[in-house]
Amino acid sequence: MLVTITNTQPPATDLGFLLHKNPARLHSRELTFGIAHVFYPIATENECTAVLLLEIDPVGLVRGRPGSHGEGGLLEQYVNDRPYVASSLLSVALGQLFGTALSGRCKDRPELADSTLLLRIELPVVPCRGGDEVVRSLFEPLGYFVETEQLPLDPNFPEWGQSRYFRIVLTAMQRVCDALAHLYVLIPVLDADKHYWVGEDEIDKLLRRGKGWLESHPAKEEIANRYLRRKRRLTQIALAQLTDNTLEEAETADEKRDAEEESTEKPIRLNDVRHAAVFDVIKASGASRIVDLGCGEGKLLYRFLDDKQFTEILGVDVSMRALEVASDRLHLDTMPEIRRKRIRLLQSSLTYLDDRLQGFDAGCAVEVIEHLDPDRLTAFERTVFGFVQPNTLVVTTPNVEYNAMFPAMPAGRLRHRDHRFEWTREQFRAWASGVAERYAYRLRFEPVGPDDPEVGPPTQMAVFER
Repeated sequence: MLVTITNTQPPATDLGFLLHKNPARLHSRELTFGIAHVFYPIATENECTAVLLLEIDPVGLVRGRPGSHGEGGLLEQYVNDRPYVASSLLSVALGQLFGTALSGRCKDRPELADSTLLLRIELPVVPCRGGDEVVRSLFEPLGYFVETEQLPLDPNFPEWGQSRYFRIVLTAMQRVCDALAHLYVLIPVLDADKHYWVGEDEIDKLLRRGKGWLESHPAKEEIANRYLRRKRRLTQIALAQLTDNTLEEAETADEKRDAEEESTEKPIRLNDVRHAAVFDVIKASGASRIVDLGCGEGKLLYRFLDDKQFTEILGVDVSMRALEVASDRLHLDTMPEIRRKRIRLLQSSLTYLDDRLQGFDAGCAVEVIEHLDPDRLTAFERTVFGFVQPNTLVVTTPNVEYNAMFPAMPAGRLRHRDHRFEWTREQFRAWASGVAERYAYRLRFEPVGPDDPEVGPPTQMAVFER
């Protein structure tokens, strides 16, 4: 198991100072699961390559481990891919061998600590659950040029097909401490597993090594989820801390903001009008299998469930809290079985490809897009219009021009404090028209709520059809 880090920016041997490892020497350290070595096969003015090689001791890896003789048997404990692929073991070695570099300090030449170098990082064998798409979603937002090569199960038997292992090459101008932090966090995320028990102390590691970049990463939810081995409570705590809130504060703030938006729109019962309009369009399409993308607390799902035309209903939301409220609102735990079989709730992000979202006749994204950062809209479009691809898709969003009609709303304020933007009618039409053209949909617009001759309706609705 190894990783190589190459600097091609003269004087390239500055890499040695930043890693606190002299290129003229072999550096070795014993770890609980093997021995780690750092050496430099190349160290010239124009190119310097540092290699971290980890020799895994399969016996040391499981010695004293609780349950090592339990389910799965001895063979599985000693015969596996851990000695040969990049995993959480490599992250531990990075922390042990390059701890000072990770902290952003350079003892001998302090001025180098904040310098960016032209780095090329190679991971020869990495298990990746999700493939090339996941690799790119993790590293490209951090500024890396990403090259991947999926490795065959056996080069001598091509008919066996491809493995889940990839060769990954990353190139970017980065500070060494930042590149090491990215690797420390994202290598276990690619594997979506760890060789040790994951508890609350892992949250501290994630936040410490993710400081300065994870907070704004578009895939931060999935990174936290995979890093913490999909332990929901730990993930919720980590995400809440990333936004400088406790979990309870974050949930309470969301509920308060939703109440504020509902109070603003209450005089015209806009939420009910909006749901009725979306429901009517989807029912008229003849769809029987529908997906609510960003279902929130499930108010619209209830309408679909009450109509027998809809034989399969999927509610999707990134918030587990919202899904729990939806489950309670729909009384899923006490619902008759014949009715219960028609509906499912699913936690997923609308900016990542998820096979479970495909195959539906119609879908809707009601008051969803305005909660996304503008630079994530492209990922939303690719997922919803390019991958999920329902025959009919209804998208609604506030009309910012109408905000002046709400008497209790201060000038310049958006309807919900979590809204990243609110569009004019012209802006929404331009965005929707571009999406329809790129993904081969027909498009029409319909007003939702009272349509004022000057400022238009309170809600804008676009109907995309194939």
